Amino acid sequence: MRDPLFRMALVLGLLSAVGPFAIDMYLPALPEVVADLGTTEAGAALTLTSYFIVFGVAQMIYGPLADAVGRKPPLVIGVAIFLAATVAAALAPGIGWLVAARAAQGLGAATLMAVPRAVIRDMATGPAAARMMAAIMIVIAISPMLAPLTGSLVLAWGGWREIFAVLAVAATLSLGLILFVLPETLPAAQRRPVRPGPMLAGARRLLGDRRFMGLTMIGGFGLASFFVFLATASFVYTGQYGLSPTGFSLAFAVNAIGFFTASQFAGRLSERFGMERVIALAITGFAGMASLLALIVWMGADSLPVVIAGLFLANAFLGLVIPTAMVMSLDPHPDIAGLASSLGGTIQMLTGGLMIALTGPFMQNSAVTMVAAIALCGLLAWLAAAASLPRLRLRAA
Repeated sequence: MRDPLFRMALVLGLLSAVGPFAIDMYLPALPEVVADLGTTEAGAALTLTSYFIVFGVAQMIYGPLADAVGRKPPLVIGVAIFLAATVAAALAPGIGWLVAARAAQGLGAATLMAVPRAVIRDMATGPAAARMMAAIMIVIAISPMLAPLTGSLVLAWGGWREIFAVLAVAATLSLGLILFVLPETLPAAQRRPVRPGPMLAGARRLLGDRRFMGLTMIGGFGLASFFVFLATASFVYTGQYGLSPTGFSLAFAVNAIGFFTASQFAGRLSERFGMERVIALAITGFAGMASLLALIVWMGADSLPVVIAGLFLANAFLGLVIPTAMVMSLDPHPDIAGLASSLGGTIQMLTGGLMIALTGPFMQNSAVTMVAAIALCGLLAWLAAAASLPRLRLRAA
C-alpha cells in the first residue's frame, strides 16, 4: 500500500465497481422481478438495456465536464444521481417505473466509467497506466464474483427491492470516498472550459483517428459479449440447467475468474512484449475460443461444465484485451483525455446495447444462442483489430 499509484487504483477500483454491482447483483433477481411485477423476460431484460444505453450516452456529459471543472465534481454529481435513482428503483410499483429508475441509475453511474479513466491518464501513461488499469480490474473483476452471490444472499432473506437498498448503502459509501479520500488530479491551469466548438473539433479528431476508433471498437465488441451474457445467463442457467439463484451466482463467478486473473498480467506482458502485440494475440485468442465454444455447443455438447469452461477460457483472453485497449486508445490524446474517455465509453456502451437489441430476437434463452452471440461479438472485435492494428492487419493480409 506504499505505492501511491496502487492506492489510487484501489480507490478508483472501488468506485468503478459500483456500476458493475448495480448490474451483477441484480441478475439473480430477474426471474423474481418477472413474477412480482407481472412482466415478461423481455420486459425484465429491458431494465438492463435502458441502464446500458443511458450509461453510455451520459459519459459524453461527464468527460468534457471533468476536463472543465476537475475530476471530483462530476463524480459527486453522478453518484448523487445514482443514489436517488437507486431509492426510486427500490420503490418501483411496476416495470415501467423500474425501467425508468434503471435508466436514471445509468445516468449517475456513467461518471464512474468516464472520470476514473481520465484520472489514470492524469497520473500515468503506457505500461504504468496499464498496471493501474489492471489494478482497477482487480476490484471490477471481483464484483462479478461477489455481486451475484450478495444478491442471492439478499434474496434469501428479502426480495429484489432489498437489493437496491444495499446498493443505496454502497452509493453512500462511494460519496464518502470521493469527498474525503480521492484527491483532485487535474490542476486548474490544465482545465478547459466546456465550449461546443472545441468539443466538436476534438470529437471529429477522435472519430477520424482509425487507431482510436479501432481500439474503441475492440473494447466495445469485447464488452458487448459480456452484455449479451448478462442479459441471458440468468435465464439460461436457471431455465436450461435448473440452477438456483445461489447456483447461478457461483457459475457466474467462475466466468469472471479467468478475466480477473489474466487482467493482472496485462501491464507486465505489455512491458515485455509491447502493448500492440499483447492485444493482437489476446483478441485472436478470444475470438478463436468463443467460436470454438459455439461450434462445440452447436454440435450438441451443451452441458453446463462445457459452457462454463469455454467461457472461462474466452474471458481469460478478454482480460488482456480490455485494459490494454483502454490505455492504448487514450495515450495519444493527453490534451483531451476526458473527451476521449467519455466518447470511447459512449461508443462502447452503445455497441453493447446495440448487440443486445440485434441478437435479442434470435435468443431462445438457450446455451446455443447465448454462446453464438458471444462468438459473433468476438469475431467483430477481431475484425476491428485487424483493421486498426498494423501487426494484426499485416498478418490478416
